[in-house]
Amino acid sequence: MLAAMKRAVLIVNPFATRVTEEAIAAVERALMRVAYVRTVRTEGPRHAVALAREADDADAVIVFSGDGGFNEALNGIERNDLPLGFVPGGGTSVLPRALGLPRDPAAAAAQLADALEANRFRRISTGRVNDRRFAFGAGIGIDAEVVRRIDDRGRSPDGTRPGDLAFVSTFARLLVEHRGRLEPMLEVEGFGRAAFVFVANVNVYSFLKAIAIKATPEAVFEEGLDFLAPVSVTPRTLPPLLYALASGRPARNALRGHDLDRIEVKTDRPLPLQVDGEDLGDVTEAVFEAERGSISVLS
Repeated sequence: MLAAMKRAVLIVNPFATRVTEEAIAAVERALMRVAYVRTVRTEGPRHAVALAREADDADAVIVFSGDGGFNEALNGIERNDLPLGFVPGGGTSVLPRALGLPRDPAAAAAQLADALEANRFRRISTGRVNDRRFAFGAGIGIDAEVVRRIDDRGRSPDGTRPGDLAFVSTFARLLVEHRGRLEPMLEVEGFGRAAFVFVANVNVYSFLKAIAIKATPEAVFEEGLDFLAPVSVTPRTLPPLLYALASGRPARNALRGHDLDRIEVKTDRPLPLQVDGEDLGDVTEAVFEAERGSISVLS
């Protein structure tokens, strides 16, 4: 019986907001019920890419991190038949929540262990932009600028990244700087001009605590890419836009696309680009492509 147990590599980001030694031990215990577990820890940015690449001989790779670590692991995996699992260790952890996993790390690991034991997984699509894979969302414009400014604030002495309130206040501050107006600054080829663009691989674009931000209500993991691009933002159009993002209803005064294989964007000037909450710098052009059925995930 022991010989039939699976081999799992657990990639841990010890710098993530909710990752503690106690939580790591609890996740390991849950996984060791069904697999031999080899735990490896990241030591800095981009290390999870290399660790995921080195885990090709495992039966599964589990990542205990925030969304940045999940994104790095996705960009390191080279086998599309290698089941992946994601344990929420960040302050938001969009990906595991969008996959229906509990927010508690030990409970999520237990569910992943059950899935691994039963060989239960699903094939999902990912996106790619400018040669960087993303799991659930990317954007050009104001949301990427918010990500950049939050990163510039750094972390607290205990390693905690600024929370949801900081994101909301930073977004509000940016709008004040723009006097409540965002004019068209980019072109979505074949659709028109817009102030900014959200590109998503699933309905939930992000979370504010328990509130799901639903920029693309028709998007599902198993299909192509969706996008939402408000044409402009003014004091009059902002409240309906925020309501649409919170309720999942179609946003007015916005360009939309569903289940697309390719989205091309050109900007009037360099604008920030983010993927899965990670700042990728400024761009003047970006090509978003759907990678259909590209990975297997435990859930």
